[in-house]
Amino acid sequence: MIYSKEYIDPTRSGPMAVLTPQTSLICAENKPAALYAYRIRPQGTAMAQDRVILGIVLMLGFCLTAPMIDVSSKLATSTLPVAEITTARFVVQAALMMPICLALGFGIGFPVRLLARLAWRAVCLIASTYCFVAAVEHMPIADALAIAFVEPFILLILGRYLFNDEVGPRRIVASLVGFLGSLLVIQPSFVTFGLVALYPLGTALFFAFYMLVTRSLSRDMHPVPMQFHTSTLAIVICLPFIGVGWWLDLPLLAPLAPQGWAWLWLFGVGASSAVAHMMMTFALRFAPSATLAPLHYLEIVSAAVLGYLVFDDFPNALTWVGIAIIVGSGLYIIHRERLARRPADLIPPEV
Repeated sequence: MIYSKEYIDPTRSGPMAVLTPQTSLICAENKPAALYAYRIRPQGTAMAQDRVILGIVLMLGFCLTAPMIDVSSKLATSTLPVAEITTARFVVQAALMMPICLALGFGIGFPVRLLARLAWRAVCLIASTYCFVAAVEHMPIADALAIAFVEPFILLILGRYLFNDEVGPRRIVASLVGFLGSLLVIQPSFVTFGLVALYPLGTALFFAFYMLVTRSLSRDMHPVPMQFHTSTLAIVICLPFIGVGWWLDLPLLAPLAPQGWAWLWLFGVGASSAVAHMMMTFALRFAPSATLAPLHYLEIVSAAVLGYLVFDDFPNALTWVGIAIIVGSGLYIIHRERLARRPADLIPPEV
């Protein structure tokens, strides 16, 4: 029987989740980092195939669940400020993740040496969440999500200049084309909604930094406690701002008492976040990230369907052209990442 070793990075998500030497951390010896999780499994067996299918099913579940975060957020913005919705996400998410951490035997503590990186990860996620909730308060969900999907291109450029990742000219050109596609989405939205249309770009930028910090932390912490600790630190960071907003009666920060269905929308934001990201985490444990990455673009489709069913919003023709360009550019980058993995001398060394 033939066996193969698969190197996986369960903490990365989205179109740039493909684990390659080019997008991995680089050691001091300028060789691919060896500190990856890996599994050995038989090739060509029904069990191996079942694991891949389960991973694909979980990834599809993520694509269906993740837009529920946006739908719940948009519903909540009708009566509650963006800052309160952002904070509520982390409160619910932390409450749901704590028993999971304990059940898996991780506990609720973490090494002090990781505090700075966890705090920076929390700041990036807070900013990314705030920008997106502020965007969907006024914009159709699919439009905002399409613009935010330039994050892989930003991540590619940041990796090139911050980590000296090897990024060929073709992927740089594909990233620029993806940015041009985002302009086709931004332009009509900017005319209709003004500067609000730029909020998803803030989401993309902060989420790219969030992913870079995650890359660093992934060598020291399992993704489940990482998600829990990020949520708890986000609460600690958000609450002083909410308190100042309440004390000074600042409209953007002052919390309001949720009424009626608003409680459900707030719970939906946090619960959908926890469920979606757990699905992504375990999908990457069962199937190769290169198989799952293209499926992530289905999130735009499910977001468009939910936006139409719940809010009667539907992207116009120019927006769909922009979405097609963004998706096409992202899929091309994934294709180039796969090609970059093939040389045998770039396989991560034995641990």
